[in-house]
Amino acid sequence: MLRTLRIILAALAFAGITLLFLDFTGATHAFLGWLAKVQLLPAILSVNIVVIVALLLLTLIFGRIYCSVICPLGVMQDIIAWFGKRGKKKNRYKYSYSKPKTWLRVVMLVIMVASIVFGISAVTALLAPYSAYGRIASSFFAPVYALVNNLFASIAERAGSYAFYPAEVWGKATAVVVVAAVTLVALAILAWKNGRTYCNTVCPVGTVLGFVSKFSLFRPVIDKAQCTSCKLCAKSCKASCIDISNHKIDRSRCVTCFDCINNCTHDAIHYKPVWSSCKKGEKPAADASRRAFITTAALLGATAAQAQTHRVLQKTGGVEAKKNPAPETRIAPPGSISLKNLSDKCIACQLCIQSCPSFVLKPSTDLEHFMQPVMVYNDTYCRPECNTCSSVCPTGAIRPLSVEEKASTQIGHAVCYPELCIPVVNGDNCGNCARHCPAKAIFMVDFEKADGSMVKVPAVDASKCIGCGACQALCPARPVSAIRVEGHEIHHTI
Repeated sequence: MLRTLRIILAALAFAGITLLFLDFTGATHAFLGWLAKVQLLPAILSVNIVVIVALLLLTLIFGRIYCSVICPLGVMQDIIAWFGKRGKKKNRYKYSYSKPKTWLRVVMLVIMVASIVFGISAVTALLAPYSAYGRIASSFFAPVYALVNNLFASIAERAGSYAFYPAEVWGKATAVVVVAAVTLVALAILAWKNGRTYCNTVCPVGTVLGFVSKFSLFRPVIDKAQCTSCKLCAKSCKASCIDISNHKIDRSRCVTCFDCINNCTHDAIHYKPVWSSCKKGEKPAADASRRAFITTAALLGATAAQAQTHRVLQKTGGVEAKKNPAPETRIAPPGSISLKNLSDKCIACQLCIQSCPSFVLKPSTDLEHFMQPVMVYNDTYCRPECNTCSSVCPTGAIRPLSVEEKASTQIGHAVCYPELCIPVVNGDNCGNCARHCPAKAIFMVDFEKADGSMVKVPAVDASKCIGCGACQALCPARPVSAIRVEGHEIHHTI
């Protein structure tokens, strides 16, 4: 019964959070956005005290139920492990007890804490389980979802129905896809062969919750009188934490999946409160590894809506694609407050990038801010009426903004390069940037060419410009736009 309930809840949570990364309409976020915010590391980075306390209490009461129900990467490993068992019908019970690799768990936790403290965002993004699943879902699941949607849209259109509409299928930067692919393959191999190896040796979130779960009020307990040492429980334990020879369960690694209880044929394992697992007057034995973990933790603590893309010019029909140089100061999305806030709190889960209806957010390939979102205005821009990215971020790296606040947030400013402007280069009239500027920050001024003739070129009122990138994206100059946006380290309200 407990195992069935756990599987149902895990399936619902996994489906919901996966849909967040697949839905290109943005409708899902209004109902399921909270699933991203109840992930432990995003809650810590956003200083969401309510969620942090709730998850710690949940673990303190029931054990690492978070890892089996709420964490999408953990549930994905369970799915892979299930198929791994099905693939070996003769060896349905294939796991065995292994000693805890405490040193490795502590090292990975130290690395994670150090990366957060010193702002090494790329390391944080690589180790965070929620981020890892986000990259996998957005890189591989989302394109398939969009293709299936487009197939239904085509069928519906032929039938005269508009129940579906086509969505653009696009891929992430090569570096992000490679990282996601390596992560997926590594996790798949580990889960297929050994179940929850990643969760109990590498995952820093699992290590923290494992420490808390040692003190959980409810836990699985082996009844020595009933146990026949058949080892079915140990062989079915994907966490490899049941030492049947000593009739002990390593609670720091147990993910409370209830598989052992389900597979015990002698009713020798029960999930019950700690006070009923001790004899009268007997206290639980002290654990030396617990003391070591506490010491290490103390040291660590001390250091511690759909809109189609507006494209005027594309790489078709002989038109040259833009090759704009990267801005000197990268452009962070509205709501991120500053480049530092984005760098410190973003875990590169790709949810904002996947949700952006204008496809203006791209994953950075800069090693210092690897896979974090940056604004790229080569063929699209950030629409002032859209605040999707700020509404989906679970960590506080991009804070919620109303449409009005978004439209008045200055994330950068446009800079003109008259020598590249169409009227200067070939004498044709243009003014495309001024016509499409939503902030009315661009106006046309006289410019004297080398031959003495006068033409109109754009000038920018920096006090009005919000850095949305419409001017840069819609500039017809090739291969480099004649007007480009430079980012601001700290965002301002105009």
